[in-house]
Order: sequence, then C-alpha cells, then structure tokens
Amino acid sequence: MTTTPRRGGRPASGEPLLDRAFRLLDVFSDDETALTLTRLSERARIPLSSTLRLAQHLVRLGALERQGDGTFTIGLRMLEYAALAPRGHGLRAIALPYMEDLHRATRQHVQLAVRENDEAVIVERLSAPGAGRVLYHVGGRVPLHGTGLGHVLLGYSRPEFQEAYLRRELFLEPEHTRMDSATLRSQLDVAQKTGVAYMTRLLPEPAASVAAPILDRAGHCVAAISALGADGSLDTRALEPAVVAIARAISRDVQRSGR
Repeated sequence: MTTTPRRGGRPASGEPLLDRAFRLLDVFSDDETALTLTRLSERARIPLSSTLRLAQHLVRLGALERQGDGTFTIGLRMLEYAALAPRGHGLRAIALPYMEDLHRATRQHVQLAVRENDEAVIVERLSAPGAGRVLYHVGGRVPLHGTGLGHVLLGYSRPEFQEAYLRRELFLEPEHTRMDSATLRSQLDVAQKTGVAYMTRLLPEPAASVAAPILDRAGHCVAAISALGADGSLDTRALEPAVVAIARAISRDVQRSGR
C-alpha cells in the first residue's frame, strides 16, 4: 500500500520524509551512478509511486538530476553543499598543495580521508597513471579496518570507540576474508605508536599503501594521508619518510589555522 505523507512531511509509516530522501540518495554508488526509477525504488525499498514523488521533489531542489534517457543522477547542488563542509573542503584546501608535492615526487595515488562515525570518507585524491586501481572515489566511504588510512584513523580514535569496533565481526572486501581482531589490534597499536600504518591487499589487484596522521593543536587525529600504488611498484618503507613529512607539514598548517 502506498504511504501518504502526513502533515509536517512525515509518511504514514512513521519514517520521516528526510530519512527517505537520504535513503534514496544513498543507493547511488561508483558502479551505479545513473539509476532508473524502478531501480531506485528497488534499491531504496520504497514503493514506486512514493519514489517517483520523492525523486521529482529532489530534482526540483537540485539534489537529483533527470537525464535524457529518464535515469536519475546525483545533482550538482550536492557538490555545492559538500564544498562548504569544513572537515572536507577546508581541510582539502590546506592539504592540497602538499598532496601535489607528494604526488609529483612519488607518482602514486595520494589520498586524504577523515573519520565519519565508524567509516572513513575520502575527501581528496590525486591519481597517477600506472599506480593501479583504486577501490574508493572521492566522497566514498571506506571501512576503517580495511585500509591504511582507516588504520591511522582507528588507531588514533578514543579507546572506547576502538574497543567497540574490535568486537565486531570484520571482513576485508572485496576478498571477503575475515579479519582477526587480535591482528587488527596489533596493527592499530603500531600505527598509534609509530605514526605510520601499512596496508596491502590482493584484490582487485595487488596493492600497497603507507599512511600517516594529521593532528590538530590538541594532538587529535583529524585526518589521514596515504600514498597508494600497485604492489611491487611502491616501496612503502622507502616512501614512509616522505608521507610522514607531508603529514606533519599539513598538521602544522591545520594547527595554525585553528581547525
């Protein structure tokens, strides 16, 4: 049965209209950037008629765009809002000149991420031909246990948050192999004590990364930066001093800016 909105924009089912709107936006991914109305309805698990009304409203607001073939895509207005996020755009503005230096020196992918609840969000990446495939796009959410960036952000998180995270059943993707919490704990301890995290993966192709924290005035980790490349083309140990030096330079500017 189709739900009809109550006064105040709350559907009869009890789910706030804003929650439904974000549920609709959440179904887009790197693999599916343009979706038909039917696919939107299926993936968001919202009735087709409700999906149509909500999608049309989001198009009017600029959050979605309707393409010539009838599919829906994320609208440019969302990019405008994202650009105002201090932890994203403001940090990116400080870090980008240093990231460009590291990118030119290494000819590898250079990534910047912040923690958002129990995930990392990529806020900037400079890519390099021949450095291998990347799994996550700018704005994409990254599991904390499955990347070098995530190990830094998790290793510098509050002890109670870290303990709760380690109690989960964790899997590495896309390998879909289980990660032992004791092994992860050991890796996080190293990241926190040394200020460096290393990570390798086998799928979709062998790759390696080295990451370091960006710290604020209080010594809290506000972001992480990493160099990522195809395994065999990237000597992470040799690259560590450069990544650490860039992370410290960004940290100094972050601290001066008061962020």
